[in-house]
Amino acid sequence: MWTQIYDPLNSPWLSPLVASIPVVVLLAAIACGHVSSHRAALAGLASALAVAIWVYGMPAGAALASAALGAGTGLFPIGWIILNLMFLYQMTVERGHFESLKQSLARLAPDPRVQVILIAFCFGAFFEGAAGFGTPVAVTSAILIQLGFRPLQACGLSLIANTAPVAFGAMGTPVLTLAKVMELDDAGLHTLTAMVGRQLPFFALLIPFWVVCAFAGFRKTLAVWPAALTAGLGFALPQFLISNFHGPWLVDIGASLISLAAVALLLRFWQPGDVPRAAAQPPVPGAGHAWVPWIVLSLVVFLWGIPAVKTWLDGCLPGHAASPALPIQGLDQLIHRAPPVAPATAPPEAAVLKLNWLSATGTGILLAAILSGFLMGLRPAAMLRTYGQTLWRVRFSLLTIAAMLALGFVTRYSGADATLGLALARTGWFYPFFGTLLGWLGVALTGSDTASNVLFGGLQKITAQQLHLNPILMGAANTSGGVMGKMIDAQSLVVASTATNW
Repeated sequence: MWTQIYDPLNSPWLSPLVASIPVVVLLAAIACGHVSSHRAALAGLASALAVAIWVYGMPAGAALASAALGAGTGLFPIGWIILNLMFLYQMTVERGHFESLKQSLARLAPDPRVQVILIAFCFGAFFEGAAGFGTPVAVTSAILIQLGFRPLQACGLSLIANTAPVAFGAMGTPVLTLAKVMELDDAGLHTLTAMVGRQLPFFALLIPFWVVCAFAGFRKTLAVWPAALTAGLGFALPQFLISNFHGPWLVDIGASLISLAAVALLLRFWQPGDVPRAAAQPPVPGAGHAWVPWIVLSLVVFLWGIPAVKTWLDGCLPGHAASPALPIQGLDQLIHRAPPVAPATAPPEAAVLKLNWLSATGTGILLAAILSGFLMGLRPAAMLRTYGQTLWRVRFSLLTIAAMLALGFVTRYSGADATLGLALARTGWFYPFFGTLLGWLGVALTGSDTASNVLFGGLQKITAQQLHLNPILMGAANTSGGVMGKMIDAQSLVVASTATNW
């Protein structure tokens, strides 16, 4: 048994300074060193291990085991979700379905201001929910350029629109990751999801107006206010309802589809009055088929998110283990958190990698992708080839996720996050401001709400407990505060410019 020490250097300012080294190394490498995300994450992990072993006195075996647990958690279930989502997306591109989607959107809304709402906001939110991690910015920027927007304009509008959906991107990955970092059970995950879903609808209602105003100016925005209001309400209300009554997995997908359908219905009866009506255009061939893969994805993931279905799927595993798990040797039940972070009677820290692979959301996405592949006319050999190509494309993303989670777990099990939390707790009633700013800063510099939650989720929990605040409220504030940093982070800027060859 090893007991954590929260002031290893016997200094109220030097210990937090040293504890922050891994975060500083990571953020500085990305912001100043022009280092790729996976290399920056590995550098941060190396510094976290050094601080844990040589400053905090954590046993080397336990430090390496915590890194292994974090990396395993990053690959499953989080990386498993990303890989299979990108697999589905690649198949739609190869079969030409993505091109049909683009053409149908252009036909639906010939006015550029409405196109911005439909594509940058509604369609971008859909891809944020389905894939995340830069995909929506790349996709919507390319579509807008092909519709006649200038490259700088297309990228900027896509970045502004890609904000409110970020917290529930990639099937709720940021919230799911935060729940793991904060060690929340299923009930805690539901409460956290609901809390985030009560904060973000205000942003969702604002952003359609914001993005049109950035494109056309305030006066021309007034001419399309019905479309902006319909898109905002069509997203905000489902975002609130799905997050509060279902879970984090389908918030963005459900809200974006409802928002898209609401604007499409509005356009059947209303058009902007300051432009001439466009002549009727013939239907786009294959437009209906192009939506089938994403409808299948939504249905399957919805079923996978139902607790009764999850329990049944876990019961189908060999041995009928309700929650297959792998205790991490050398770490499980061997780390003890001490006062004032935890009561003296607190049990040792568990270190278990859950392997409920059948009920994992990523498995449901893989099933939806395979079904969609057959519906699109792909043979098994072609799908297998595409899967291999997708794995190669996302290899660095998977490495980054694994290294980021490993860094976060080393920080947590060594007690460095507690050191930082105790230091920030001294800000007193200013902390809710600093806590939300931490989320914004983490996303602005790492390019990921998931990464920001890994870095600061444990810190938010500890600090909130010290200040007698609601830890779930501050964790949600970290996520919600982070979404506005998404539009200016270097990763998103590079993704947008690269995807548009500009």
